[in-house]
Amino acid sequence: MDIPEPEKKRAAPAPTIPLPPPLPVQRAIEKLGNDLALARRRRRISQQSLATRIGASVSTVKRMEKGDMRVPLHFIARSLYVFGELDRLTSLLDSANDAIGLTLADEALPRRIRGKTRYPADGAL
Repeated sequence: MDIPEPEKKRAAPAPTIPLPPPLPVQRAIEKLGNDLALARRRRRISQQSLATRIGASVSTVKRMEKGDMRVPLHFIARSLYVFGELDRLTSLLDSANDAIGLTLADEALPRRIRGKTRYPADGAL
């Protein structure tokens, strides 16, 4: 007669506490929200109309314009598309203009590249 072993209880993972964003990040997101609100008003688009066009609720548009960081990025991208400014998002961190990234990549390049040793076609060394 086999006696089943008691199941081992696994420890629950520790809850993760989200880090507050750095102040410059928070300010940048708030500025983006203000800029989106200004762009919408300049184009005479209501919050309701923008919400319909981007597939969001009016409350999401209001949160986005207040700089709420929990608003998904695709709503911001869709808003830029509606405003005709999507190219600004696509060129945000263009690798061709990333001076720091290019410098780091250049530093990692080998100093010397050696040619491959060629072996005869018959396989003889």
